[in-house]
Amino acid sequence: MPEARNGRQERVMTRSRSDNWRKPPRRIESSECITCDMCVRNCPEEFGAIFDRGLDVIIIPELCSGCPACVLVCPVDCIYVDADWSPTGNDMWTHIELTLEGTK
Repeated sequence: MPEARNGRQERVMTRSRSDNWRKPPRRIESSECITCDMCVRNCPEEFGAIFDRGLDVIIIPELCSGCPACVLVCPVDCIYVDADWSPTGNDMWTHIELTLEGTK
């Protein structure tokens, strides 16, 4: 699994999606989300695309492969395909980097 983590780390460092991923990323509709964190706990470690940010749970499109793991466990069906995703802002990347530093 270290190879997968290195891929994730590289995506965080470059702030870009893998060119190999064919599916679009997912997104969480915050107005429907109950913040149960099931998606956070079930996102595969090699992607680690879902983060808690205060009262919001956010999927980072650059880290999301589009796999259905989070969709399958969401009790309120608030996770959707995000074909028109836009790049993640610097504030969230800073949050991600600080979160990752705290887990070392």
